[in-house]
Amino acid sequence: MAKLKVLIAGSTGYIGIELIKILYKHKNVFIKYLCGNSSVGKKISFFDNSLKSKKLPKITKFNKSYLNNIDVIFTALPNGEAQALSKNLLPNNVLIDIAADFRLNSSKNYLKWYKQKHRAPNNIKKSIYSLPEFTGKVIQNFKIISCPGCYPTSILLPLIPLIKAKLINLKSIIADSKSGYSGAGRGVHKIYAKKNLYDSLKAYGVGFHRHNSEIEQELKKYTKNKKIDITFTPHLSPMFKGILSTIYIETKHGVSIKKLNHTLKKTFQKKHFIKVKKINTFISTNDVINTNDCHISICKTKYKNKYIILSAIDNLIKGGSGQAVQNMNIKFNLPETRGLS
Repeated sequence: MAKLKVLIAGSTGYIGIELIKILYKHKNVFIKYLCGNSSVGKKISFFDNSLKSKKLPKITKFNKSYLNNIDVIFTALPNGEAQALSKNLLPNNVLIDIAADFRLNSSKNYLKWYKQKHRAPNNIKKSIYSLPEFTGKVIQNFKIISCPGCYPTSILLPLIPLIKAKLINLKSIIADSKSGYSGAGRGVHKIYAKKNLYDSLKAYGVGFHRHNSEIEQELKKYTKNKKIDITFTPHLSPMFKGILSTIYIETKHGVSIKKLNHTLKKTFQKKHFIKVKKINTFISTNDVINTNDCHISICKTKYKNKYIILSAIDNLIKGGSGQAVQNMNIKFNLPETRGLS
């Protein structure tokens, strides 16, 4: 097939840079446009020196005329921007959004959690939330693909199979997640200019982080609309990237840890990027950095029916750019691992 012509909007952020690195080596992709605002006219190597030797376009301001000869638009923009762009899509365009613009299934929920009016509510029904291990080829029917958030990716991957199999209590799930500071974007250095970002651990969005809405929305798809109570607390940690989510669950009567582990292994046995480890394996972000992998482990506790799930991903790849490319591969019927392994 001819190479897919790609435009990246939001190319200078941490996720944008990772996306460029992946797509540059993807043999079915040609990066035609890199778009930005304050960075217009600069070379992308200004933001990452490792790209200096790569033949890439200079950064330009987005113009809707670009869409005439583009197959895929990747957006890693501030909330609301991909919504505006989506109004200009042509029949030949596929929009893959790495931000939150199409993650929630109603404009009402978007307003509630993101405190801004959705700018393209009619396009919500034309979009699909795609966690690729579960969505699969259904995304081939959609022109707007919404990629999950980084925290939700690490939490949903291990929980969905267990909830789908009705193995765990829906009202006592706790997810404690720690992310590298890249998850807060380049602006994190300004926010913490007078604080010691590199030696401290910070909880934020306690009780009401925006990703709560996304996590609950997706889990409810597998509960037949039964109420689910999940407490999610994110933390910013003094490392550049990676997420480790520690998820506390309570099983239904008679469900053993072996049953939990078997269910996860069976679910993901043909999924290249998900690695279910042996019971009681202690995993770390170091195991997954610079990969599109998710490592999952279930550990015992001192209580018979309570267990701890460990889930690790690279927030910029499996939680961002890599998952976006994985979705693109499925959308265009390419090998799912193309450019990612």
